[in-house]
Amino acid sequence: MSKSLRARDAGLACGKLPAGPRNSITDVPGVRVGHVTLNRDELRTGVTAILPHGGNLYREKPVAAVHVLNGFGKSTGLVQVEELGVIETPLLLTNTLSVGTCATALVRHAIAHNPDIGRETATVNPVVFECNDGFLNDIQALAITEDHAQAALKAASADVAVGAVGAGCGMSTFGFKGGIGTASRVLDLDGKIFHFGVLVLANFGRPGDLRLPDGTVVTPAMAEPAATEKGSIIIIAATDIPLSDRQLQRVIRRSGVGLARLGSFWGHGSGDIALGFSTANILFHDEKAALVDQRVLNENRIDLLFEAMADTTQEAVLDALIAAGPMTGRSGHHRPGLADALNHLRSTKA
Repeated sequence: MSKSLRARDAGLACGKLPAGPRNSITDVPGVRVGHVTLNRDELRTGVTAILPHGGNLYREKPVAAVHVLNGFGKSTGLVQVEELGVIETPLLLTNTLSVGTCATALVRHAIAHNPDIGRETATVNPVVFECNDGFLNDIQALAITEDHAQAALKAASADVAVGAVGAGCGMSTFGFKGGIGTASRVLDLDGKIFHFGVLVLANFGRPGDLRLPDGTVVTPAMAEPAATEKGSIIIIAATDIPLSDRQLQRVIRRSGVGLARLGSFWGHGSGDIALGFSTANILFHDEKAALVDQRVLNENRIDLLFEAMADTTQEAVLDALIAAGPMTGRSGHHRPGLADALNHLRSTKA
């Protein structure tokens, strides 16, 4: 596990539900995350990969759903996820101008494991998400390659680095340095333990709008308040609770509760998108039966997942902010770190 400062280290736990042992999306059994980070010269960018399970995702498709809070974004593959309710590739996160490159890398990855794609069977739907890291990164360099995407997939493990890593390397949040954050909750249903986890790529929010769980408003030093909220956040939720795609969509909508608690209102120029998947319900590409069985949650119990979604989204963003630290990037552009701002704020109150 990364040795980075975590949200809970800074006293920024959210909600009352217990966290998982890693407090990470990888507390959901089988889920893995990998990063490739480019932090040199004028580059502050990268790729983050999320693998829902260790098998062949094209052949064993997890049930999934998408919810768009505000659609100022350039992601790919979401239309088919919404229509069919499954994902069939790993998920890649990167910068805005590298979506096409990462999509091609996912297609090659799928074909390498399924040579019949596009010939004896259907084509494949690569799912790639993006945020614009152009303030700190030379986004016009088009530095991300297919090899970087493949390397992120190969690097995937249960230990998740957070902060200014992978796709989060050049991201900004509420005027501070943003990036990758994660959180999880352990849920008891009928005496059995289940897991719910979130990973965010945080790159949103106006300076001066950030609210901590205790209501404290934190503003970056020397920041000029922005007239509009620009940027994006990508929210990936995973669970081993059996859910239908409709139920997943209901759950991931509650990511907006966590964002609102932080002070965001999903402005016109912000691309705020959530995707959720369940590892407990798998649709098989080569299924022969006309009727298949799936277990689903009794919806009289779904409030527990709504609460977990709101809390983990809020905490994962704070996780990214605390872990990222200050960064200077392209053309001398600078973002301060939230941890330093909190230390200063707390020292002045002491």
